[in-house]
Amino acid sequence: MTIPENVQTSPQRKYPRVKAPQGLVVAWQTGALRNVSFVDSLALGGLFIRTSKPAPVNSALSVRLEAPNGEVRARAVVRRVGTAPAHGMGIEFIAMNPEDRARLSHMLTPLLASN
Repeated sequence: MTIPENVQTSPQRKYPRVKAPQGLVVAWQTGALRNVSFVDSLALGGLFIRTSKPAPVNSALSVRLEAPNGEVRARAVVRRVGTAPAHGMGIEFIAMNPEDRARLSHMLTPLLASN
């Protein structure tokens, strides 16, 4: 099986990630800080969010992502913060209801299969 160019894998990643469709945004909140940012890459396990003002590592986030088949809501934690040229933050999903997970999976399936 060959892995499409847009899919990134790593031995330490539980799920393969894929480049986000152009214009995909996520609304996120930590404490009183609220923001809407572009998604750089996504996977069943989390996202890389482009932002010039990322939340600190280990911050808890609430996220809302507009998928073609409906909204995906989750709780997440910031696992890493990127610097130039990849300003942003890598977040890991820590809680998501089954319906939201199904919508995210449905959105990812064609992206992971495409070349």
